[in-house]
Formats: sequence, structure tokens, C-alpha cells
Amino acid sequence: METLIIDASIAVKWVVEEDGTEAAIAMRSRFRFAAPDLLVAECSNILWKKVQRGNLTKEEAVMAGRLLERSDVELLPMRGILEQATTLAIELDHPAYDCVYLALAHQRQQRFVTADQRLLRVIASKASDNLAELCIALDQVHGESR
Repeated sequence: METLIIDASIAVKWVVEEDGTEAAIAMRSRFRFAAPDLLVAECSNILWKKVQRGNLTKEEAVMAGRLLERSDVELLPMRGILEQATTLAIELDHPAYDCVYLALAHQRQQRFVTADQRLLRVIASKASDNLAELCIALDQVHGESR
């Protein structure tokens, strides 16, 4: 079973109903998942923002966090990808947080899936062909398996 690198835009859809939730959940039976341990902080931040905006109650956000902690995502240390993430952030002129996921996908030569359309546009316009080929949108994964 193929392992996909995912970001918080995918993981949060597993526990909070939003656009793309159905496709994100459907992926769970067909793939394994890995992410940099940054995923923990990013998911927590997204849940906090949803409470601040009134989209979730505190209790819903805490439950979502509990469910995410139990999700079967292999969390990988960021230590070995700092240099490459920094280089990508500079080359792509894009926040380093997102580039950590890209660096991990590149290092492991595994596909990276995101629902972040802004990031996908940056990758399409500025990333090397090798890196761009590893990056796919959530709607491109729906219905496929390797």
C-alpha cells in the first residue's frame, strides 16, 4: 500500500466536516500516511482558529484533536529536512511551514497530497518538475490507488 505525505489541510478534513471531507476520508482505506511532526502543531492551530471563528465549539475542537492523535499517521522528525525546507521556501517564495512537507516528500520520493490550492498554484508555477510531479491535489487522489 502506497504511503502519501499529507498536510494539515487533509488531516483536519478527517475530523471536521468541510469541503473535501468525503474525498479525504475515502483515501483512508487505500493509502498509508506520513507527515512531518509539524502536523501536530498545524492541526492544533487550525482547530483553535475554527473555535475563534465560531465554526467549532471548544468541546468539538478538543474531540477533533483527540481523534487526530489516534489517526494512523506516521509522524517523522523535521531535523533532517530543515536545510531543504529553507531552500524551497526561498526558491518558491512561500512560507517554510508548507515547504517542510514538500521537503519530506522530496526526500522520501513519496507523493504529497494537499487541499491547499494556494500552495498547489505556487508549486505549479515555481517548483522544479521533479518536485511538482510528487505533488497532487486532494481531488486528484479521489478514486485512484496504486
